[in-house]
Amino acid sequence: MPHRLITDQDRFEELCDHIRQAGEVAFDTEFLSEHTYRPELCLLQFATRDRSAAVDPFQVRDLKSWWALMAGGEVNVVVHGGREEVRFCLWCAGARPGKLCDVQIAEGLLTRSFPVSYTSLVQRVLGLRTHGKETRTDWKLRPLTDRQIAYALEDVEHLLEIHARQSGALAARGRTSWAQAEFERFIGELEQEPARETWRKLPGAQGLSARELAVAREICQWREREGLRRDKPVRRIFRDDLIIELARRQPRDLDDLLATRDMNRSDYRRAGPELLEAVTRALALPRDQWPEVKRSDKDQDEQILAQLLSMALANRCAQLEVSLGLVGTTADLRHLARWKVYGDKNGGTPRLMQGWRAEVCGELLTDVLAGKIALRIGDPRSDHPLVFEQCDGTGKSSPDGGA
Repeated sequence: MPHRLITDQDRFEELCDHIRQAGEVAFDTEFLSEHTYRPELCLLQFATRDRSAAVDPFQVRDLKSWWALMAGGEVNVVVHGGREEVRFCLWCAGARPGKLCDVQIAEGLLTRSFPVSYTSLVQRVLGLRTHGKETRTDWKLRPLTDRQIAYALEDVEHLLEIHARQSGALAARGRTSWAQAEFERFIGELEQEPARETWRKLPGAQGLSARELAVAREICQWREREGLRRDKPVRRIFRDDLIIELARRQPRDLDDLLATRDMNRSDYRRAGPELLEAVTRALALPRDQWPEVKRSDKDQDEQILAQLLSMALANRCAQLEVSLGLVGTTADLRHLARWKVYGDKNGGTPRLMQGWRAEVCGELLTDVLAGKIALRIGDPRSDHPLVFEQCDGTGKSSPDGGA
């Protein structure tokens, strides 16, 4: 394939026409995220079966034709670990991708590897070696060298063939619907990012009271607004640990706020009045508007149950050749334990009881929690040495055909 860098609007529009006619395209981006609120798009890479091309967004300013294609659903867009590519579509098109396949996710449904690097995936599926990522490249600098462009395009030139082979394997194993459901879930979770309570993930937030959480939430919301207004990463606006400190101290005046350790930076001092306003707003909230404290006296029990379930899940995933990391996390296992054992219906039906995950492990895990399963060692040399057997209520057991 000829390597091309497109810097002209007309050539870009012609590329979009070609992609539309091809009906499928591999897509990747290069970006920088260190200095801006959202990652800054520095290069777009495309490959069809006939050609590959990179597009310079600093020269081609109008990218609407591509974002309309990606969101429109008439072109199958193939990515690898396409989190940022989906985010760019959501931001730039104002819509979700219409038809997207992620080969990293698909590989996790065919093997026990997730996430798997592009280099490893190309080697495994196609038996080819790649040069790897230009991890230290400043993609904002111009001009781009021929070597940089070649490396960037290599990230898309094998994707369509990998996707074709994975599609055949998924169909042969009856997992095509699994992949489609997982692609949709992946996009949906990224769509929901702006509504998430990201302040709950602050280091140290788990130990805060409801009133302190209200203060942390207000300061985080102020920080998000400032980051967007100033186009800076939020952690460069105000540090995480200082949010927790102010939530605990709850300063009542500017002198008290500025007496907090490490508040002597000039930009923090300038932000002092706004920070104090955020604290004051939080403290004025009625109790019923404070965030819920998500702690339980059953935490230790949940952890023990999750560890038990993780053994069953790991064994089942090894048996079915599907990635444990893709099927479920420790948080998913704890949610299932709360739902099944303690009757806690907060958060809805556990993810492990929905869709293809229920098919993989739902019945096994709920039977483990209900005491309907006996565990023994089968073949210790196997990569899934455990055998889970159904108990008949008399102390006898019979092999569980699925495990």
